[in-house]
Amino acid sequence: MADPLADQSRFLSNDPDALAVFAKWFGKVDDEEVASAQMVGITTTNMTLSCNFKNGSKKEVVIAFKPPLRRPADVKPRLLEMKALAYEGLGMIKPPRIDTFEFPPLALPLSIFTTVSLLPHFADSFPRSSYLAAPLFVAREYIGAKPFAFGVWFTTFCHVLQSSYTASLCWRHSTPFFVGCSDSIRHDQDEVDGTESA
Repeated sequence: MADPLADQSRFLSNDPDALAVFAKWFGKVDDEEVASAQMVGITTTNMTLSCNFKNGSKKEVVIAFKPPLRRPADVKPRLLEMKALAYEGLGMIKPPRIDTFEFPPLALPLSIFTTVSLLPHFADSFPRSSYLAAPLFVAREYIGAKPFAFGVWFTTFCHVLQSSYTASLCWRHSTPFFVGCSDSIRHDQDEVDGTESA
């Protein structure tokens, strides 16, 4: 019976040079001594490489998948991602440069929805005689102040983490200053378009 994981990884198992790069980067094998490598096994948690050294010796290297693969369809995308990381990590390729910013179509409506949902937290900033603020006071009265306070702090915390991660991607991919700022403050996508698949 055919192994579906092996079938999905065949594109890489037939590339000994790429496997040698895997062994050097992920397996921490001496960069100067590896001549070639072969894939001798793959599971949902790791793959095993047999490394051939220039002095004629061999060594098996186990490279863990973090997180583990969930299904055979995950094999090729994960290996392609790891291949790019290994080549980039060893300085064999340069990370792609991102020069443009595209505002996501859902960003504006989602931002409006989030803002309106959290406005009751700031109801005390408006006079109670204001007709425009009346719905905010009604929402605070029936739902309570704590859920809105939690929503504001939780949203702020998530955006700080998200913006920090996006800023790190911008730094890694050498985006121009204003493009990087635009990407870092955007609210509704977790990553810069194209960076993770590049």
